[in-house]
Formats: sequence, C-alpha cells, structure tokens
Amino acid sequence: MRKEVVLITGANGEIGHGLISHIAEKEKTHVLALDVMPLDESLRPMCERFIQGDILDQMLLGRLVAEYEIRTIYHLASILSTKAEYNPETAHKVNVEGTLNLLRLAVEQATWQGKPVKFLYPSSIAVYGIPDLQTKNSSNKINEEMWCQPTTMYGCNKLYCEQLGRYYTKYYRQLAADRNSSGIDFRALRFPGLISAITTPTGGTSDYGPEMLHHAAMGKKYRCFVRPDTRLPFMVMPDAIKALLDLEKADKGDLSKLVYNVTSFNPSAQEFYNIVIEAFPNAEISFEPDIARQGIVDTWPADVDDTSAKNDWGWNPEFDQDRAFYEYLIPAVKARYT
Repeated sequence: MRKEVVLITGANGEIGHGLISHIAEKEKTHVLALDVMPLDESLRPMCERFIQGDILDQMLLGRLVAEYEIRTIYHLASILSTKAEYNPETAHKVNVEGTLNLLRLAVEQATWQGKPVKFLYPSSIAVYGIPDLQTKNSSNKINEEMWCQPTTMYGCNKLYCEQLGRYYTKYYRQLAADRNSSGIDFRALRFPGLISAITTPTGGTSDYGPEMLHHAAMGKKYRCFVRPDTRLPFMVMPDAIKALLDLEKADKGDLSKLVYNVTSFNPSAQEFYNIVIEAFPNAEISFEPDIARQGIVDTWPADVDDTSAKNDWGWNPEFDQDRAFYEYLIPAVKARYT
C-alpha cells in the first residue's frame, strides 16, 4: 500500500523549516519533502523522505503519485520578488508552471483516493498594486478585493496562481461531458513580510526588516534599501506556520473565501531600526533607499484587513510587535550568533 504523507515543496525555505518541524513533532504525520536544494541535515530525520528535485519535472511528480498517498500539499516553492525581477521569465516558469504541475498532481491524487486533497498555498501582499504613495498613506487596511493590480512578476504570479486555485476548486473542466469535481480543496494565505530568527532572508523585497536584524546581530554593516517612513505589515515565522496549520484544519463549510489576508503588526522602517539599535547598540545601519525597490514597496499596503480570517477560522496571531521582538526575535537571534 502507498504510504500516506503530507507533501511540502520548497521544503528547505524559511516557511519549510518551521512547517516540517511542527508537523513532525506535533502532528505525527509523515512528511515528504521536495526542494531543488539539499535539505538541512537537521530536518532530514523529521521527514519520511527527502527528494532533491524540481517542481517543473513532471516525471518526478508522476512517480510521487504512484508511490505515495498525498492527503495535503503545502506548495511553498517559488522564486521571490527581488530575484524574480532579475529574471521574470524564469520566475513565471517556476512560480506558475510549477504550481500548475502541483495542481495536476493533486487532481490525480484526489481521483485515486476518491476524496479531496487539500492544497495550501502561501500567496503574498505582492499581489497588491496601490497606484501612488498618497493613496497608500490615505488608505485604511486593505482587504482581499482591493487594489489587486501587482507591479512585479512575483505579484502577478501569485495573483494568477490564486486564480488557478479558484478554477481548479470550482470550475475545473466545466464543459466536459463527464465533468467531475477536481477534488482539490485550495486554500491560500496572503502573507505579509515574514521574519524568522532561525533562517536568514532569501531575497524578498520586504526583507529589509529581517536583514536589518540579522546584520546587526552578526556585526555587519547594513544599508537599508527603503526610506525610514516606509511601512509594511509583518509577521514572525511561528505565526506564519500557525496560520497555515489553522487554515488547513478549518472546516471547509466555515470558509467564505479561498484566499485570506493574515497579519500581525506593521512597524515603519524607522521603528524597526529603533528596536534593532536598542538591542544592538553598536549596529551600523544606514538608510540608503534604492529607487526601484522602494517603488515596489510603495505599491504594497501599509496594513491589511484580516477580518475574514478572524471570523471564518478564528485566526489570531500569538505575537504582537512587542512580543515578536522581545520574546522571540531578539533573544533567538542573539543566541544564534553568539
């Protein structure tokens, strides 16, 4: 018999680290991990199996269908916003075609099993495209339906993949004579900037915050690429993991949306700097805005409305700004680099 597993793509990334650790320790579920890079040695004992491979490799994904019974897919693999701008065509191929391959795999799994396969997808505030800074500064919290006009390839990819998830869940093969449900239960979270004490940032445009913190802890100079008044929503990694797991466990009948905003706190870059300098008084941090990257950040909301997540499935972050920095980030980052 095929072994029942949870598939995690992009397993060696920031979210993957926390998700694998939690599922292996708390859920007692077998994890099938997939990444193009070797998996950290500390994570390997927590996985039923690690496969170093590409989500664009359809033969590889086809073998997974034959070998495993995949009940849930956490599709974390992607090329992030900054890197995507340097090679948008490659980003589109990985972010969109890779997602399409995983959706196809989920359809096959649901067909074989005769029951739905949950597909958890981390989207991003990059799907938003606020037209100018004046509009951003005068706006209240942005909900899921507002300003979905992204200006980056990453944002375009994420928004389109949300729509693919909606299509596969609700409208798959709608003109077929033998039309059946795809069997996909697609659920997405639009994450704000994510901050981890365990892993270092990997190329996100919102990473000026965590980069500031990690550079300060390492005693390295840091040139912040946004203005001090720049404001974005953020969340620490434990809450990102919590949000994914909470949404996965939610009763489908309680969900009014397929895509949900989640957030925790939204400091300005200056406020972020003040906290870091308080913790690391010798840190050398300067503000040297990069016009292009600043322009991207200015199209993203200063805060988002996550009322639907709170109402539908009880979303509530465990870490507000003070607890995030003083109980999680600063102690853990200090310990890491001491």
